[in-house]
Amino acid sequence: MNRVYGRVTNADGTKTWVTVTTDANGFDDEVNLTWLAQVFALSLGESPFYGDWGLPAHESVMTRVAPDFFVNRTQQRFAPLFASLIITKVQGGTAVTPPPFADPSPTYRVQVVAHSGSILPAVTIPTSIPT
Repeated sequence: MNRVYGRVTNADGTKTWVTVTTDANGFDDEVNLTWLAQVFALSLGESPFYGDWGLPAHESVMTRVAPDFFVNRTQQRFAPLFASLIITKVQGGTAVTPPPFADPSPTYRVQVVAHSGSILPAVTIPTSIPT
């Protein structure tokens, strides 16, 4: 049985840690999906153990060069853990600032088919720096 910890924002704005473990059927899809979300939140070089994991989000926003290479590498690392994992770039991204100075941040859509055959709802992940 595998486990990982994920931080959840509650309805009242407080944050709590939850334990995500292997489900009753022995599938690790929820564990791996939580891990994938954590890798997207991780800055490149932030982890002392996995320095080449994560995305250079700050550098990407500052240089306006999308982290496509790092997203592709993340997809290749996680694809064997799911029945299907598709990460696609959303054209146009999301506006960080209002028009006429809109600066679209690189945004990606993650679609997962679990080993149980269930299709998880697509998640859109902007790589902008939260303010």
